[in-house]
Amino acid sequence: MESRLIRSALVSVYYKDGLDPILHELYRLGVALYSTGGTFQYIQSLGLPATPVEDITGYPSILDGRVKTLHPAVFGGILARREPAHLEQLESYHLPEIDLVIVDLYPFEETVAGSASEEEIIEKIDIGGISLIRAAAKNYQSVAVVPSRQEYALFMEMLRETQGRLTLEHRRELARRAFKVSSNYDIAIFNYFNEGVADIAFKYSIHRSDILRYGENPHQNGVFFGDFEQIFDKLSGKAISYNNLLDIDAAVQIMRELRNAEPAFAILKHTNTCGLAVRPTLLEAWQTALACDPTSAFGGIFICNRPVDAPTAAEIDKLFYEVLIAPGFDDDALELLQAKKNRILLRIKDYFVRPRSFRSLLNGVVEQDTDLRIESADDYQVATLRAPTPQEVGDLLFAGIAVKHLKSNAIALVKNKQLVGMGCGQPSRVDALRQAIAKARAFGFDLQGAVMASDAFFPFPDCVEIADQAGITAVVQPGGSIKDQESIDYCNAHNMAMVLTGIRHFRH
Repeated sequence: MESRLIRSALVSVYYKDGLDPILHELYRLGVALYSTGGTFQYIQSLGLPATPVEDITGYPSILDGRVKTLHPAVFGGILARREPAHLEQLESYHLPEIDLVIVDLYPFEETVAGSASEEEIIEKIDIGGISLIRAAAKNYQSVAVVPSRQEYALFMEMLRETQGRLTLEHRRELARRAFKVSSNYDIAIFNYFNEGVADIAFKYSIHRSDILRYGENPHQNGVFFGDFEQIFDKLSGKAISYNNLLDIDAAVQIMRELRNAEPAFAILKHTNTCGLAVRPTLLEAWQTALACDPTSAFGGIFICNRPVDAPTAAEIDKLFYEVLIAPGFDDDALELLQAKKNRILLRIKDYFVRPRSFRSLLNGVVEQDTDLRIESADDYQVATLRAPTPQEVGDLLFAGIAVKHLKSNAIALVKNKQLVGMGCGQPSRVDALRQAIAKARAFGFDLQGAVMASDAFFPFPDCVEIADQAGITAVVQPGGSIKDQESIDYCNAHNMAMVLTGIRHFRH
């Protein structure tokens, strides 16, 4: 492959950290350095020779630094193909060839994330830097580009390996990374301007990616695009799989709603909650959640809202699980749990859930607001003659959280803030209810005095009839059926309480 010796470099970066070794290596290789503003001063502070860009262009930095490198004298040396016609033009205009461009763009995304003013945000839209990156990447046949500090280590490795004579393969790989940087940058700027605009366009840029063990099944490859470390510290365990991620996401979503409650534990399997309880201590919460469905808990995903202590860890350790998530682990608990090397332990740092969610389907993507709505007792409209008791209200609120995170059609049965029965993913709501009752009875729960939550309305009174016969005394549902009154009438005739929320929580 055709290699080209780097003889000159233009360096213009926002962040200087990590640049020092590259500059010294370029100097050792005899590379002439051109630079701008603060970067030029930084190079001088290292005791290295450099030429300011102004000496090439004949113009100073103007307009508060908005225009420094935007000049034919700079871009000519970058864009010129190393062939006679172009080289003759450079010579006739006394323009230097530039063989390497090193840029680190203004931190636009960081500035937006820091809630800066619009004026500050706009000033962090890099013009010269992004133009330098694109120009050098376009001319990769002749020029090398380092488009961000994330590529410093790779470039340093290339420099040392080739002694400054990069191959076409090297230059093309750097160009690929450059266009990745430029496209990510433009999407971030577009999304800032597109916020709240009716002319919707689907554009996302996620900088981090991790290869997964496999996709949904072992014969499928999988990649996660996101910053897992932003939310979790991975303390031990095997590599995370596609299915693990789906379950972890579901676990974070439900515990987000209970993060400020009393000690709470949730057990999930295939993104559905099969165990959920709130109790005065974490150990009691674990034992109560496990009792909901100890069969399904095997190989599940566990999450809690308190640091795991040694007694709780000792009980959890008796059961095989895939992932355990907690805001912390006592030292002795961590030592015990880490002894089983394959089990994944995650310390959660932030119950972050994107306000917008999307899914690929057919030949496109659907995007929607994430369902972050949480009902309170103030949202309840009592539809029956009998209002729910304070005990029932507490259980109804808990059941509302539980059912929201089950796949539709979904029913959750709760008693004393414990999920005692659940039915999900059924073609009819009656099937979901019957499944929930059957599971509750299979694990020995007495449903007398339990409450029921439905993720959508009852089209007929059959569900409340079945619930009443099982001993359930209060119901929460969205309402909205043309036959709501039939369900309400049944409840009134059988001393049941029913509240309506007006909010449906389908989860397909």
